Amino acid sequence: MTASTSEVTRFDFLVVGGGSGGLAGARRAAELGANAAVIESHKLGGTCVNVGCVPKKVMWNAAVHAEFLHDHADYGFNVEKVNFSWETLKTKRDAYIRRLNQIYRNNLDKAKIQTIEGRARFTSDPEPTLEVNGRKYTAPHILIATGGQPSVLTDAEIPGASLGITSDGFFELESLPKRSVVVGAGYIAVEMAGILTNLGSKTSLIIRQGEVLRNFDSFISINCTKELQNSGVDLQKNARVTSVRKTDTGLEVTFVTNDTGKISTISEVDCVLWAIGRKPNISGLNIGEMGVDTDEHGHIVVDEYQNTSRPGIYAVGDVCGRALLTPVAIAAGRKLAHRLFEGKKDSKLDYSNIPTVVFSHPPIGTVGLTEEEAIISKGKENVKIYKTSFTPLYHAITTRKTSCIMKMVCVGKEEKIVGLHMQGLGCDEMLQGFAVAVKLGATKADFDKTVAIHPTSAEELVTMR
Repeated sequence: MTASTSEVTRFDFLVVGGGSGGLAGARRAAELGANAAVIESHKLGGTCVNVGCVPKKVMWNAAVHAEFLHDHADYGFNVEKVNFSWETLKTKRDAYIRRLNQIYRNNLDKAKIQTIEGRARFTSDPEPTLEVNGRKYTAPHILIATGGQPSVLTDAEIPGASLGITSDGFFELESLPKRSVVVGAGYIAVEMAGILTNLGSKTSLIIRQGEVLRNFDSFISINCTKELQNSGVDLQKNARVTSVRKTDTGLEVTFVTNDTGKISTISEVDCVLWAIGRKPNISGLNIGEMGVDTDEHGHIVVDEYQNTSRPGIYAVGDVCGRALLTPVAIAAGRKLAHRLFEGKKDSKLDYSNIPTVVFSHPPIGTVGLTEEEAIISKGKENVKIYKTSFTPLYHAITTRKTSCIMKMVCVGKEEKIVGLHMQGLGCDEMLQGFAVAVKLGATKADFDKTVAIHPTSAEELVTMR
């Protein structure tokens, strides 16, 4: 039964979505004295904690162990046959995630933030009101932080598409697939293919064009494509899946190669994983009732202060469709709380120079403009590129090799660094400190003045010529 209007529960701040952005905004608002509540229909922590960065990094760490096993003999370790148990890893990973869910819950309780479990939908009441399980809630400030979910194809679009899984389903796999097919060319496809291959699944990656990560700097895109092939991924370029079919021996994936029209099949497949993008979580929320504008992909349109088109309703994180990264949602949620509850009217997130890492093998670190973007915005004559490519010292005595590549994009007479792009061992941890320098407006000369740490891969960034 729907509660009557007189029974509406009021808060200062009402947050829809208990993921990274929503929780950060609610907790900061509570610290600033607001009476806040969070509505969540699933598990606390959102995508990142449950089916994203955190469990993905655990799996990537396991895949790195598998890579290093190849090098043990070269480093003088005699390791007899090593057995890997996916089941052990999954049990420990899942237990860790459950602990995180509980920690998030405890943090909300400590902050005296009410947790409302269930699905929220906007009602037709005159003031913005949310209904959850038949009860109504309102606040002068409502934050939509519902995140995103993997895009799925219907069987009408590709026959048998529903026989596949998405990255969400990857974390439910009870055992290591012997034969996998990953479809997609973005960072999730690259990461999943790398993890599966390194842990021992024979993996094919089907991509629509000639390279993966096509919105990254071409230097990274080309190199990552090469490293995937080096690591044993069967890369099918310029191809698209036409059907998935169940047979007695597993799934059969049929794909066509665009340039030649050649039709191929991969049979005895245990796992087909679609990694073809993500879409915003807005279904059932009834935001149309509120007059909240969305773009053609369904993302909520916000201004630089995270305001939607309806006063008193805001949105942060993946549901807005820009810089789909946990720390971005967290920072935007906190900035919004300071603006609403501390009177900091200019409090907003600066979306420029956001560092990003792709947990490929080896990992990618990138911040700022690509060479292509710099040329478009600054003019080719004002852009100077420095780059290097080398084999890290770690591989000096190993049979297995990976490259380390680095590119610095500089602009103007002072050679201000506007972009850094690298792939290689340690680039994931290396980027954070250099991103600070880029954010502060460092120049090539500033890097050159910094004494190198030897022998490391990072020193190449301060010794480039």
